[in-house]
Amino acid sequence: MNVAILTYARPRLTLALDTVAGWTLAVIWIAPLVFAVWAAFHSTSDAVNFNLAGAWTLENFRTAWAGAPWLRYFFNSFLLVTVVLTGQLVVTTLAGYAFAQFQFPGRDVLFILVLLQLFILPEVLIVENYVMVARLGMFDTVFGIGVPYWASAFGIFLMRQAFKSVPKELDEAARIEGCSWLGVLWRVYVPAARPTYLAYALVSVSTHWNNFLWPLIVTNSETTRPLTVGLSLFAAPESGVNISVISAATIMSIAPLLIAFLLFQRQFVQAFLRAGIK
Repeated sequence: MNVAILTYARPRLTLALDTVAGWTLAVIWIAPLVFAVWAAFHSTSDAVNFNLAGAWTLENFRTAWAGAPWLRYFFNSFLLVTVVLTGQLVVTTLAGYAFAQFQFPGRDVLFILVLLQLFILPEVLIVENYVMVARLGMFDTVFGIGVPYWASAFGIFLMRQAFKSVPKELDEAARIEGCSWLGVLWRVYVPAARPTYLAYALVSVSTHWNNFLWPLIVTNSETTRPLTVGLSLFAAPESGVNISVISAATIMSIAPLLIAFLLFQRQFVQAFLRAGIK
C-alpha cells in the first residue's frame, strides 16, 4: 500500500517541482523587460523607487526619439536582416541539397567540417572577418555586416535534415517529368521544407536584429549603423544616464520583434514543431 502511494506521489511531486521551476525561470527571464516597460512610462525617480502611484507619461519616448536618427537605424536593421536572410537561404538551400542528395568523394568529411563551425564562437572569427571585409571594400556597409553570416552551419544542417526527409519517390517523379536537379530542388524540396524555412527565418531575423559586437566594429557612420549600435551610442554616459529615456529607446528597438511574436506566436510555435527544432 505504501509503495503504491509513493509511486503515485512521485510523478505529482515531479510535476509540481517542474511547474515551480518553470515559473521561476519565466519570472527571472521576463523581469528585465517588465522593468524596462515600467521605467519607459514613468519618470526616473518613480521608476527607480517603484512608485505605483506615479503618473504615466510618454515624454520619455519623445525625448528618446528626438535624441537619435531612429528611422535610419530601423531601416538599417531591416536591410541588414533582409540581406543576411536572403544570402543564408540561398547558400543553405544549395549546400543542404548537395549534402542530402548528391554523392561525391569526401561528402561526410566535408559535412563534419561544416558542423565544426557550430563549436566556434563568432567572436573568435572577428579579426579574420574584419580583414576579409576590408579587402572586399565593404567596410562600413550593410553588406559588410551581413556577408560573413551567409554560410550558416546551423542552416546547412537544418536544410540537409529537411531535404533528407522528403520521399525519394517525389524526386524520381520530378526527374521522369524532365526536371533538372535545380528544377527538382525548386519544385519538390523547397515547397516540402517550408516549415523549416519559416523556423530558420525566425531564428536568423531575431539573431541578427539583436547582434551588436560585429556591427559595432564594422560600421563607422549613421548611414550604416543598426539599431543595437545606435542604442548603445544613445545610452553612452557622456551626458548622464537617464534610465527612463534609455528604457524608452530600448522598448522602441525591440518593439518590432515583440509585436511580430505577439501577433504570430501560434505560427511561430507550429513552425518550430514542424521543423523539429527543440
